[in-house]
Amino acid sequence: MNIISNQNKICAVIPFYNEEKTISDITNRTLRFVDTVIAIDDGSTDNSYDNINSIKNVILLKHKKNEGKGKALKTGFEASIQNNFDLTLTLDADLQHPPEEIPKFLEALSFYDVVIGNRLNDLSQMPVQRILSNKLSSGLLSLKAKRKIYDSQCGYRGFRTKILSSILPHFTGYEAESEMIILAARENYKLGFVSIPTIYGEEKSNVRPFNIMAGFIKTLFI
Repeated sequence: MNIISNQNKICAVIPFYNEEKTISDITNRTLRFVDTVIAIDDGSTDNSYDNINSIKNVILLKHKKNEGKGKALKTGFEASIQNNFDLTLTLDADLQHPPEEIPKFLEALSFYDVVIGNRLNDLSQMPVQRILSNKLSSGLLSLKAKRKIYDSQCGYRGFRTKILSSILPHFTGYEAESEMIILAARENYKLGFVSIPTIYGEEKSNVRPFNIMAGFIKTLFI
């Protein structure tokens, strides 16, 4: 079964915070593969919101203040559920997740409930500290979920929307992505992985490996 041709309503949830340089590009490229982009401005102080405010087929939501990626994802997921989308993708706004990989996720969603990008097949472009934190968190999460998790920190994902209400995150930061994996495993949903390229731009990242690990540890106790 090829899910791409099945007349599914497909959306992509893209949270962003001060991404005025990339938000328009990622949105337009993503719209080549989905029906709607649900973009969540998580309290940006730059021109990110205005840069996509006039793009068609975009549901643009805004947090008054920066509340964290987990909170922004939850806002987007709730909008996807309310608008009756069949499939929901998540991408970061900084172009580290090329939208051209979306067909891989859609194809895999023919067989799985949750599909997670796996960057660990090519570590040549990943900073050493990110490799270490990712391997450690993925190993611990595999034990917690009682199944192999290849890339726990990758935010490039696909979901069958009908399951989202049962795995919505409670954590508000990056740890929400690990929390969702744990919740999906508890519900015995089928988890799959697709290989994607590792891309890091020249922009200074908002991600701090230590903060990710500190937040991740909290999810081991849920």
